[in-house]
Amino acid sequence: MDGFRDKTVLVTGACGTVGAELVRQLAQSRAAHIVCIDNNETELFFQIEHYRATGKVSGHLADIRDREALKLRMRGVDIVLHAAALKHVGLCEDSPAQAIATNIQGTQNVIDAAQENGVERVVFTSSDKAVNPTNVMGTSKLMGERLMTAAAETTANGHHIRARNAGTVFASTRFGNVLGSRGSVVPLFRRQIAAGGPITLTHRDMTRFIMTLEEAVRLVLDSVWLACGGEVMVTKMPVARIEDIAHVMRDTLAPGRSVEITEIGPKPGEKMYEELMNDEEVRRTWEYGDFFVSLSAFADATAPGYAHLRGAPRTDRPYNSAHEAALSREALAGYFAEKGVLG
Repeated sequence: MDGFRDKTVLVTGACGTVGAELVRQLAQSRAAHIVCIDNNETELFFQIEHYRATGKVSGHLADIRDREALKLRMRGVDIVLHAAALKHVGLCEDSPAQAIATNIQGTQNVIDAAQENGVERVVFTSSDKAVNPTNVMGTSKLMGERLMTAAAETTANGHHIRARNAGTVFASTRFGNVLGSRGSVVPLFRRQIAAGGPITLTHRDMTRFIMTLEEAVRLVLDSVWLACGGEVMVTKMPVARIEDIAHVMRDTLAPGRSVEITEIGPKPGEKMYEELMNDEEVRRTWEYGDFFVSLSAFADATAPGYAHLRGAPRTDRPYNSAHEAALSREALAGYFAEKGVLG
């Protein structure tokens, strides 16, 4: 976190689950100032009040669909963490034009505003659903990644070359389910258990990558300084079966009680497994610490900016929750207890 010393950092979607945790961790860092952008007036008000005593957090009511508002608020900003998005699969499926306006055009607006203001670095928080997408939300997130990669490229004599050391560094970080976030099954299962059941599973064989909110955000912040331009940085995550999550939560939150677990079938556009890296990306991906680093298809891996990857191991298969060993129920219960997932 020392890299943020004396930096001004802007967070889009600052009142969302990931955005709010980004703000929390940054407020504890040596960052000089944190600029919070969100279109949720009430939550933004409470966020500003919460951090008022720090003297280093400000909030502004703005939508990433508004390019001019972003340009105004990025003045003097060093780093942008772009977490604003429409993220619910079903709602994006129902209203695809809204997903396009926020997740695609909104991301381009962030890019344009950052370039105009000479921002040093921009990191886009993406999703496992961007890999081989089967729904509108995932497709819009994939386009967000592609826009970030394109922003990191320039063209000379008709050939793509790296725009390294020439302006803003753009990159993406991609991770799976954040346990306890608004879109995860943990709060849903918790409510169902408190009501006496039933716990509703989409499918007993469904698997997901899992990570706590604190871990996910720490890795996003780490990725800011790993990025050279155009990469997608994939966080390494444990895998769990949804059925096992339901059993562990029931046994922990309602020990000895008979809470039924029922299967309701997958939702429209929902996958049986999660993918954080596909077959095509394998050939241009390296392992680096807690990340897989997938370079742009246009990138020259021998360029000086990628020196840190030389000698790093190459991955030999897609990163897919169906192919990775899932945590046992005992290990999952231990993980939940260690991370304080269930309180």
